[in-house]
Amino acid sequence: MTINFKDALGVHAEALNVRAERTRVLAANIANESTPGYTARDLDFAAVMQERAADENGELSLGDGEALYRVPFHPSADGNTVEIGVEQAAFSQNASDFQTSLTFINMKLRGLQKAISGQ
Repeated sequence: MTINFKDALGVHAEALNVRAERTRVLAANIANESTPGYTARDLDFAAVMQERAADENGELSLGDGEALYRVPFHPSADGNTVEIGVEQAAFSQNASDFQTSLTFINMKLRGLQKAISGQ
């Protein structure tokens, strides 16, 4: 009997992929804080997860899962829309959510390990 890890881990593996994608987008925003004309972007985690679930079920999805542009609270004169406080807060929250997903995967794998060893 084989173990299908995709079924065993559920949505958490895909959540890690989306969180990692969002980390890259937010890191790019932070790195380009002083680049004139740079527009901050972000991923809507819930929308991307719904889209990927719909794709998996063979349903029609309306979104494209791409990063959306962020509207700044206080736009700068050079056209850069990155607000470092907003980006740092989003990055920190995303890192915490990433760790939560890792914890769930770790718990699932420990459960599988116990089931395999007969405990």
